[in-house]
Order: sequence, then structure tokens, then C-alpha cells
Amino acid sequence: MADVSLKEAALIVGVVAACYWNSLFCGFVFDDVSAILDNKDLHPSTPLKNLFQNDFWGTPMSEERSHKSYRPLTVLTFRLNYLFSELNAVSYHFLNLVFHVVVCIVFLKVCKLFLDNRSSIVASLLFAVHPIHTEAVTGVVGRAELLSSIFFLAAFLSYTKSKGPDNTIVWTPIAVTVFLVAVATLCKEQGITVVGICCVYEVFIAQGYTFPALLDTAIQILRGKGSIPFSMLQTLLKLIVLMFSTLLLVVVRVQVIQSQLPVFTRFDNPAAVSPSPARQLTFNYLLPVNAWLLLNPSELCCDWTMGTIPLVESLLDVRNVATLTFFCFLGSLMVFSLRYPGDSSKTVLMALCLIVLPFIPASNLFFPVGFVVAERVLYVPSMGFCILVAHGWKKLSNKSVLRKISWVCLAAVLFTHALKTLHRNWDWESEYTLFMSALKVNKNNAKLWNNVGHALENEKNFERALQFFIQATQVQPDDIGAHMNVGRTYKNLNKTKEAEESYMIAKSLMPQIIPGKKYAARVAPNHLNVYINLANLIRANESRLEEADQLYRQAISMRPDFKQAYISRGELLLKMNKPLKAKEAYLRALELDRTNADLWYNLAIVYIELKDPTEALKNFNRALELNPTHKLALFNSALLMQESGDARLRPEAKQRLLHYVKEEPQDSNGYFNLGMLAMDDKKDVEAEAWMKKAIKLQPNFRSALFNLALLYSQTGKELMALPVLEDLLRYYPDHTKGLILKGDILMNQKKDIVGAKTCFEKILELDPNNVQGKHNLCVVYFEEKDLIKAEKCLVETLALAPHEEYIQRHLNIVRSKIASLGAVEQSSLPSDGTAATEAKKKSFQNLKEAKREKTTTQSTADNKDHSKNKKPTEKSSVDKETPKKSTKEIKDIEKKRVAALKRLEEIERILNGE
Repeated sequence: MADVSLKEAALIVGVVAACYWNSLFCGFVFDDVSAILDNKDLHPSTPLKNLFQNDFWGTPMSEERSHKSYRPLTVLTFRLNYLFSELNAVSYHFLNLVFHVVVCIVFLKVCKLFLDNRSSIVASLLFAVHPIHTEAVTGVVGRAELLSSIFFLAAFLSYTKSKGPDNTIVWTPIAVTVFLVAVATLCKEQGITVVGICCVYEVFIAQGYTFPALLDTAIQILRGKGSIPFSMLQTLLKLIVLMFSTLLLVVVRVQVIQSQLPVFTRFDNPAAVSPSPARQLTFNYLLPVNAWLLLNPSELCCDWTMGTIPLVESLLDVRNVATLTFFCFLGSLMVFSLRYPGDSSKTVLMALCLIVLPFIPASNLFFPVGFVVAERVLYVPSMGFCILVAHGWKKLSNKSVLRKISWVCLAAVLFTHALKTLHRNWDWESEYTLFMSALKVNKNNAKLWNNVGHALENEKNFERALQFFIQATQVQPDDIGAHMNVGRTYKNLNKTKEAEESYMIAKSLMPQIIPGKKYAARVAPNHLNVYINLANLIRANESRLEEADQLYRQAISMRPDFKQAYISRGELLLKMNKPLKAKEAYLRALELDRTNADLWYNLAIVYIELKDPTEALKNFNRALELNPTHKLALFNSALLMQESGDARLRPEAKQRLLHYVKEEPQDSNGYFNLGMLAMDDKKDVEAEAWMKKAIKLQPNFRSALFNLALLYSQTGKELMALPVLEDLLRYYPDHTKGLILKGDILMNQKKDIVGAKTCFEKILELDPNNVQGKHNLCVVYFEEKDLIKAEKCLVETLALAPHEEYIQRHLNIVRSKIASLGAVEQSSLPSDGTAATEAKKKSFQNLKEAKREKTTTQSTADNKDHSKNKKPTEKSSVDKETPKKSTKEIKDIEKKRVAALKRLEEIERILNGE
């Protein structure tokens, strides 16, 4: 076995780099979105065992919607990429490029087994630059092909060393081969086909048999005229070991997919669900189509599903000529390679094996696949094609007449292929460029129109996206997904009527429900989303909630394992105020998937509605066990702990909020609730810092502004509260508690009676029946020494709240002062009016004391707003002779009132979604 020299390896590296350097500038497109961006198996927080339980796209293999593509080792390399660079596409593309280089070098080593050195290099270079490989190399998900090919070729090279001196068996290379076959299969399913290539190599290359020789030997043995040669027995033993190992791998693979084939729709592979003879004729016609792509890769397309290749429905279809020609050519090559001995026959035979055997899993011969043509599955078959071309070139170049022209043709092919590959890479730059390039090749594929629409939709260009979605429905009128896309886009454009009409069309295309009929094998899981989307649309109308529920139940009746239907129905039932039924829906969904953190979170919300905070917290914790970074669970469980009033839970609540703000550093709610926790713990400086952080992120944060002002007023910094209240009232002029607090500070600290009066009058403009605002305005009249107006005001206030004893008491005080002042005026009045002034002063003091009693004992039930505190509107100076509560009593009452008001503010903030 010839080794690859350093110069040859450097040549291949240089050629691959020249062809694929621009792939580093491409993003994640097409299937990359599902396999990379949406695949949780890449995240370090996901247990490694999940890679071996889920399919290539991160869907559990046990679920019917799984594609059953089991490639855990490929996903593991994606995970390593994510570990080093997260979702930086450059690293993913670079690793693909490196793997392609490795494949080319190993392929060169394989070529040297059957070709001379020069022809081997030609085959390897042609493989390196062939444009058909852009999907496998530039598309990140094509890594499955690359990795599988590396171990595929390595397994074959290992097997070629299993023949020892005197035709003895060397078992170590065979054991290594079996191991490498298993690894190749764990990268992609077609890796197992290398066993067939090893068997052909053993019989026709290593042992040198020809088909006629084998046939003669078999006839002689059957006639009893001879025995099986020892060398043939050894060959049979090796083949038995290989086949037994293959059978074992197949059994394991079947167990992994739980004996279930994936469900594909007629749009994915129309021929697979077509009747005879259209199915057979179309599948056979696809073989020359694939061969033509290898021979002339001028028109490449990322998606060949749906109507790209019309069905061959009749024997009279002219395309059958291409099928017949292909089989005639392939048959002649097989006859030549199997019948005649010699190096040329062996080379052709191995080339045919590399073309045919790896393609069998994608040929629809044994099971249907989810595509019509896929360029990436030609990655390994193209190796055999390149060997055939290099072998034919060798034959031509050895003839003196054709030597120069053969070199010219070779140079032209390599150059044009390299140029095409370089240009084709740019198509994979973005989803829009990729699908637009595909539409240039094929305009009969509705999926391509849909995908361009999706690309525009992701850019929020809904108007243009709608045009492409509508075109998709015209190309394929029975495409359920296209009508769903139209409906969704209309919804994004706030055209609910048109959206509903489109969803209804999609729904009409679904199979009709028949009692007792199982639909799992007929209905694609994605198509069932039409019920979810339609229900989500109409449930915005409160009068149609029952209709929406009926749609969810209809989806569940068609697929009892449709998890999303249970989740959406649970949300609806909560909206319908049916928490017990919502609980049942979520528990049913958890039976289908107990590892879904979102489901545990939703169940926790149900328990909150059921007023069972203990169970709610347990379910929040379960969600966080499955996903420690679940943002909503972190935030809401912290709120639940905070609302419990249990001081022992505050440290954990704080830790969860700190974790939350780490995950969501731009969400002001996290900082606000950290501030509230700090206020509960009497950590005023810390609370101030958190509140300021929340306001910095959201300057109009209502609750944060008020509570910061409240914090200042509680800590003797009333004057610092005023600018904060100004900001609050600028954004929310009708904030009643803010007006009350501002009026209190203006009257007590700034001695600004006019400003305070303006605040209280504003409250009454907003709510003429606001008892507290009305009462505080009465106090202002009293401060202005207008007893008559104060009396009238208090009478009106008492009419609003006739059961409030403090108002009646204050009214009595005012009336008594009015009476006493009248008596003084009727007696001898001092010329300077000193007596009257003193009498008025005492009356003011008595009223203020009565007001103090009111404001320190008033029930917090009067506080309808979400404020944390309300300062009493009283002056700091108090007549020493006036009876009053002890300082300790006042402080105790004030503390209780502040805590209660604070809790009211937090509850309303949550209810209002602030």
C-alpha cells in the first residue's frame, strides 16, 4: 500500500483551501437551523446521554415525529464546536473544511490501491473540487457525510491488511474494521455499507476470483466432483464474521429507532406514496438523474422535493429512455468487471462498488426516504465516479494521439469544477441567497418558494414574504404548509380575517376524522400545527374560546401523542378559568415528555392559579433541575418565595434573581425585584442601587420609580424623593399614590401648601370619590386657615365614607374651633388680634393631632394603588399638651402599615405585568 507523500498532501490542502475558503463566510442555513441553532443537545447544560437518546435534530428517538436519523458522534462534534465558539458559524465551517481535506487525503490512499500514482492524484483532485460536494462541505449538517466517509475509508483500508502471508487471516485488522464500521454508522447510517465493499474486495480483489470461476467452482461442488478449497473456506470465514457483525449493527440500529420508520409526507417524496407503476418508474428514473449530477453539476439545487421532478407515470414517458440507457451502461461495466481478470477490471469493479453500495440507503429500494434527490448523499458515491474518470483518463493519456488533448480536458474539468465550487459556496451565505439560487434552477418546487418566504419573514419583511408564500400555494395548491405560512403572515400583518381563511383552507386539506381511525402513519406532525395556529388565532376573541378548545381536542384525537396540543390547550383552559382541566392537560403532556422544563413550569403556574404555592414551588424547582437557566422559572419562583413572606426563603430568592439578571441583563424587572428583596431585608443602600439600575434600563418603570421615592421618604431623604416623583408623574400623571406622597413631602418638608393643594386637587380630578385625596385636601384648607371651607370639605368626605370614624372626629374638631372662634370674637377682642390668633393656632394643632391619629391607624384596605407606603400629611411640630399615642406605638403601627402597603404594591405590580 503506497503512502501519501507530504507534497501530495500539501497539494490537496492547497486545492481544497482555494475552493472552499469563502465557505468560512457563510452562516447557518436550511437544515443547519434545526441541527445547530434549535438543537439543545449542543448546549453544555444538556446531559451527554441525550446525544445517544435523540436523533440528529435533537428529537427523542422514541417520538413518532423523529426522523430516526441516529448520528450521535456527528452531534458530538457540533457540541465541541459550541463549547469553544458557541454559535459562531466560522468555526463550524472551518471544521467541515478540515474534515473534507482529511477525506481527500484518505481517499488518495485508497486510490493508490487500484490506480497508479498519477491517476490516483487526478481522482483525488477531482473529488476535492467537485461542485456536488458543496452541500456536504459548506452546509454544516453535511458533516455527517464527511465524518462517516473518514471512518468508512479507514475501515476499508484496515480490512485490506487482513490478508497475511500464504493467504492466512490476520484478525486484528478485521476487528479494527468492525469497530470503524460501527463508528462510521454512528456518524451516518450509510457507513455500514462499507461492509459490502470489503466483501467484494475480499472475493474479487484479494482472492482474485472472477464470476465465471466462482460459478464453475460452485457447479463442481454441487455435482460432487470437488470440495471447497481451503482458501475459499478462509474467505467464507472472513465474510461470515463481517456479515455477522453487520447483522448485529443492523439489529442495534433497529432497536434504536424502536422498529419504527420515520413519517414523511407525499410532499417530501411524492413517488413513495404513488401507485404502481409510477412509483417504480420514478425511483428508477432518479438513478440516471443522480448520475447526471455527477457528470454535469452545472445546475445544483439545495432541495429536490415536491414537484421538482415530475412523476414518471407511464411506460411511454420519454424519460424512460434515460433510465434504460443508464442501466445498460451500468450493466456493461458490471459484466466487464466481473467476467474478465486483470487490474482494469478490478479498478472498475471497486469504482462501481463505491458508486452503488453507499447509495443504496438513499435509493428507496428498501425503505422510503424523506427526499427525492439529495446532493450530499452523493459524497461517497462520487468517489467511485472519480476513480472511473481517472481510470478512463489514464487509458486516454497513454495513447500518444490523445495525450495532449486528455491533459487539456483534465485541466479544463478541474478548473471549471473548482470555479463552480467557489461560486456555489456563495449561494450558502444566507438562506435568502440559497433558496433564490435554487429557484433559478427549479420553479416547480413549492417548498423553495416557502423557504424564501421564511427567509424574508425572519427579516420581518412580511409583505414580500407573503408574495412568496402565496406563490407556493399556486405552485402546489394542496400544500398544507404553504397555506399555514400564508395564514401566519397575515396574522403578523394584523389581518386576522385573511389569516383565519388561510388556516381554514389548510385545515380542509387535512384528513377527515373517522372514529376509531389511527392517523399516526398518515398525518405529518408539522401539519397538525394548523389546528394549533387556528386555535391560537381565534382564542384572542373571548367569545370563541370554546371553539378554540374544540380545535385543540381535534388535534389530540388525530394524534394522542401530540404534546404541543396539550400544552396549548392547558394555556387556553387557564384563560377560561378552568385550572383543574389545565392541570389534567399538562399532566398528560408530562406523561409524553417528563424532561421538558417548560411543562413543569406551566404546571407550576396552574398551581399558582389553584392557590397552592407549595406545589407551585416544587414544580418550579423541577423545571430548574432540568434546565438550571430556565429564565421564567428562575424569575417567578423567586417572586413566589418573596411573596411567601418566609424570611428563610429570601436568600434563595435573591440567588435566583441574581442568576436571572445574569441571563437577562437587560430586563429591568429582575433588578427591581432584587431591590424589593433588599427593602424587605432593610438593606436600604442595596435597595437604592437595584432600583436605580432598573430605572436606568427602563426610565418609565412605574413601580421602580415609586418605590425608590418611597425608599427615600422612609429613610429621611424626602427631598431626594421629589425628583423621582417628578419623573414618575411625568410618565404617569394619574399615579394617585405618587401624587399623595408628593403632596405630603411638599407640605411637610417644603412647606409648599400651594403645591400640595395642586397634588390633592389633581387626585380629585382623576377620582372625585377618592376619600384619602379628599381628606388631605380638607387638611390643606385647614392649613390655609379657611375653617368654613375645611368644614364643608369634611362634610363631603364623610358622605363618601360615612363609616370612617376619624373623618367624623375631625369634622367635630373643626366645628368646635369655629364655635370657639365665634365666641372669642363676640367677647372683648384685643386690638392686635393676638387672642384670636392663638385660638386658631391651637385649633390647627388639635386637628393635626387628630389627623396624625387617622393616618397612623387607617386600614391599608383604602390603598387601591400599588404603592408600598403612604406618608401621613402632618407637620412635624406637635403641641405638647395634645394627647397622643406613645412613640413606640406609632412606630409599631407605622412598620406594620408600611409592610402591608409594600406587599399590596408588589401584588399589583405582578398583576399589571410591570
